[in-house]
Amino acid sequence: MSSSSHPEPRLPSHAPRISDPDALARRRAQLEWLLAVHAATDEKETTGPALEAALEVVRRAVRADAGLVVLLNPTTGFLEWQAALGLPESALRQPLRVSEGILGWVTRTGQVARVDRLEEDPRAEALRPRARSLLAVPLDVADPVRGVLAVLSDRPAAFGPWETGWLELCAGELERLIRRIWSLERLRLRGQMFERLAEVSPKVHGAYSLDDALNTITREAGLLMQARLCSLLLLDPEGQWLDLKAAWGAGPAYRNKARLSVAESFVGEVVRRRRPMQISNVQTSSRYQHTAVAREEGLVALLSTPLISGHRSVGVLNVYKGHPHVFSDLEVAVLRAFADLSAQALERTRWHERLLELEEQLRRNERLAALGWLAAEVAHEVRNPLTVMQMLYHSLNLQFPPGDPRAEDAAVLGRKIEQLNRTVERILDFARPGEARFGPVPINPLLEELARLVRHKLRQTNIELVWRPDPRQPVVWGDAGQLEQVFLNLVLNATEAMREGGRLTLITRDRGEAVEILVEDTGPGMTPEQRRQAFRSMLPSTRQGGTGLGLAIVGRIVEAHQGRVRAEAPRSGGTRVRVTLPAAPPDVHTPGNASAPA
Repeated sequence: MSSSSHPEPRLPSHAPRISDPDALARRRAQLEWLLAVHAATDEKETTGPALEAALEVVRRAVRADAGLVVLLNPTTGFLEWQAALGLPESALRQPLRVSEGILGWVTRTGQVARVDRLEEDPRAEALRPRARSLLAVPLDVADPVRGVLAVLSDRPAAFGPWETGWLELCAGELERLIRRIWSLERLRLRGQMFERLAEVSPKVHGAYSLDDALNTITREAGLLMQARLCSLLLLDPEGQWLDLKAAWGAGPAYRNKARLSVAESFVGEVVRRRRPMQISNVQTSSRYQHTAVAREEGLVALLSTPLISGHRSVGVLNVYKGHPHVFSDLEVAVLRAFADLSAQALERTRWHERLLELEEQLRRNERLAALGWLAAEVAHEVRNPLTVMQMLYHSLNLQFPPGDPRAEDAAVLGRKIEQLNRTVERILDFARPGEARFGPVPINPLLEELARLVRHKLRQTNIELVWRPDPRQPVVWGDAGQLEQVFLNLVLNATEAMREGGRLTLITRDRGEAVEILVEDTGPGMTPEQRRQAFRSMLPSTRQGGTGLGLAIVGRIVEAHQGRVRAEAPRSGGTRVRVTLPAAPPDVHTPGNASAPA
């Protein structure tokens, strides 16, 4: 026996053995045609071309004149054309109800239909005028998607047992083909949708006003999901109602509809459950409140997903299709990811607008402080000579005889000097700062809150924020509101100094009986004279358009806290402001939440 010989492969014991030569030839022919189907569809990546290539092989194998593949749409209840050969265009336009015709019967029952004379079968659809016989086998692609593979011949009784058995084998091959292509299409669609999601993310985050952000979100979500309409609703402050804030593709009927109750509406249920929900047809659903508006606007399928900020729902993002549709798991996941991105953008926009409001309030406070300090300085300068005048008036002891008109003039002069003195006192009382409410203030949370407040402004101006808190969690003794004003002034002043971008560093250090806070920037720095005069009143501003009073306010508040503040010039450039504040007494209770008031 040759060492190069190999034993013949053996069939499994349970494999059927075909001894009849004719049956063996038929079986071999079936397998060869199946290989032909596989070869024709192997490189096809979309359903239509793949099924058309398979139908061409099927039609040649059974010597048919026409062939078709239809699949059931579970939403509409109609059989939809996937591929067809040898059929007129008019046949492809007619609706195929699953409850009617031979194709509907095969889909419902899952049984084979072989009709030798179509003209005698009342169920026969008018698919091909010259067709005389039909063979249809069921397709079981994936629950609940079923369908039919069918061939037609212009000859009566054109199909026999061989054709029936082979077409059933071919149906199994087409089922696997459809599943494979659908998997590829889902992966491709997933990649396209998430790529599109990455593209729209900068647009959503690039809006710095709330209205711009809302309109951008609805527009990009509508384009992303190929929607008929996209709307965004936000909760009112009480959390009882949802108000329409933006709508892309909406007409007057939708824009003017009444606000929705969180407790009673479908989208309110989305808010309460905090998960996406959908309706395949809002025009007929009892769960949808505005069916008349939906019919007028041409809205059919709805997918609603919550907008979640932090751990609470703040609104909903709605996507409508103009036809019956069941949103896939992929579509739900993409819209949910977009909604999460949108919620973050809205939160960022709110912080940005709040920062702008605080900046404007700070500027108004600076102007008011300027007026108050100017009035105080003027009153102080007037008070000294006025006091001298009052002393001299009394020392003159102006006594005139009765009837002398100078007596009345002297009395008027005395009264006017007293009136001026009282006016000066009122001005000085008004200019004195309000009484601070001192207590323990955890400095790290206060600066962290401030960092969250200004982070978008820093990002917008290309400034990197470096935060180095002392892990010992230092606590100062002071007024939280006034200290927040101090560090907001310092941060804004540093930001204005770095118009071309740079790095802002915030550092806290526990020094035992004192706490040190450093605010450093990489701007052009200050001259020695500017550093020496930085925290004194009425300083000419080093910032274009500034009043020069921001740092003066810092100086007065720190002084009122028995602290120290000074400007330094680091060797690396820029400016460093060092604020030293007294630490809170160790026996004073610190608030449990350790958060500073905004």
